[in-house]
Amino acid sequence: MNPIIIALDCETAAEARGIVDATADEITFYKVGLELYTVAGMAFVDELLGRGKKVFLDLKFHDIGETVKRAVRQVAKSGVSLLTVHAEPEVMRAAVEGRGSSDLKLLGVTVLTSIAESDLPAMGYTCTLAELFALRVKNAMEAGVDGLVCSPLEVGALRVQVGPGKILVTPGVRSAGADVGDQKRVATPAAAMAAGASYLVVGRQVTRAADPGAAARQILAEIAL
Repeated sequence: MNPIIIALDCETAAEARGIVDATADEITFYKVGLELYTVAGMAFVDELLGRGKKVFLDLKFHDIGETVKRAVRQVAKSGVSLLTVHAEPEVMRAAVEGRGSSDLKLLGVTVLTSIAESDLPAMGYTCTLAELFALRVKNAMEAGVDGLVCSPLEVGALRVQVGPGKILVTPGVRSAGADVGDQKRVATPAAAMAAGASYLVVGRQVTRAADPGAAARQILAEIAL
């Protein structure tokens, strides 16, 4: 299985399409997040699916239960493989109900990789980052979602906790020497896979490379070592 998911964090469908064209031989899985979804919507998702690609719809649903349930029901009809929801009990329970018997896999978002311990007081939390993460993992397992999004620094302990059957999707991976951008909790692709990640979300290291296909091949080679 190819574990790389390319993040199509693009301003236009044309830009995203160019990245897909440049990496189509190496990559089968693409992430559509808020920015691209806002400009291209389900039409671009359908385009990817029509090309035989798998789609990770990273919209991080967070709303009242009934709204989440109905929205997830629509996503489940589309053929999307993965969908994110915030790891709050009502949200996740509603998402599981909305998914029904479809093949859609639901991922709980634990703590965003851009958040550091020092950010928590301003967000109203008095707990530590580790405590917040542990609570959200517990809630996710009880709600019955299929997996979690977590930083590569957390994936090892999380794999031990949730066992081999859960999907762990890890953003914030960068090859040694690559620019970390706005991510604060990062690791190399090889380290994240060794720790137990199921999929690695890779963005700028590939999408902003002069040769995206070559950049994708480099990461795949690193993982294979």
